[in-house]
Amino acid sequence: NNIPGFLEESDQNLDQKTVNSFGEEWEKFSEFNENDIKIAGDQYFDIVSESILNSATTVLDLGCGSGRWTKYVSSRVKIVEAVDPSNAVYSAKRLNKNQKNVRITQAGVSNIPFADNSFDMAICLGVLHHIPNTKNALHSLTQKIKPGGHLLLYLYYSLDNRGTLYRLLFYMSHFFRLIISNLPKGVKKMICDIIAILIYLPIVVFTRGLIGVFGQKSWIKKLPLYYYHNKSFFIIRNDSLDRFGTPLEQRFSKAQIEQMLKECNYTQIIFSEKEPFWHVFATKNE
Repeated sequence: NNIPGFLEESDQNLDQKTVNSFGEEWEKFSEFNENDIKIAGDQYFDIVSESILNSATTVLDLGCGSGRWTKYVSSRVKIVEAVDPSNAVYSAKRLNKNQKNVRITQAGVSNIPFADNSFDMAICLGVLHHIPNTKNALHSLTQKIKPGGHLLLYLYYSLDNRGTLYRLLFYMSHFFRLIISNLPKGVKKMICDIIAILIYLPIVVFTRGLIGVFGQKSWIKKLPLYYYHNKSFFIIRNDSLDRFGTPLEQRFSKAQIEQMLKECNYTQIIFSEKEPFWHVFATKNE
């Protein structure tokens, strides 16, 4: 399909089982509509100034997956180079088939096929926590960003801003994830759909009802799965598979993420106080 490939079998900072899992996931969930992309994109880009995304901006979307973040920014920037090690690149190409300033490349974070200091901005949302050595991966990505350039990063949080009950519920779900993620792909997808229907959806509907009665109260925002109150069932099913079907997952506190960014030569580190936690915007030192 005319997608350049730069994968290397010797790449040690890549978990092939996880890569294959995401290839399967984005094959199943590849047809995002404009509204789904806008709602999710607005949440991640809430800490990015509009002035940074302009007709001169060159963007690297690392771990592009289905290509939805590429599509979200492509109309506002000069070019987007979308890179992913999995077969999700084919889904990304289909989703961005009408975006003339987008190029898709299959490669891992350790062998990004562009010169150092090439990009004004990098996007890496929900990716590096699925890589064996997250800090090394962040360093490899940073090399591709120009001095004074920017990074929008999202790493799974370690629930460092949540209470005891919330953490207990999470650890219970984590136990099931360890089992489900190792099942045959057909069984795994079926179980994740069942979880979306029987667990996610009732809680989301209940939360929407509370919002309808009480409004956007702070205590409602602390409820499990509140994040999905304005999401479609398509997104809920996708994220159920993402949550329970992924073999390798790491989590980081806000302090750990900030420390990694500083060690990788970033400054002006801005965390969003809104979900999803933690997404952060940082500037590479000149």
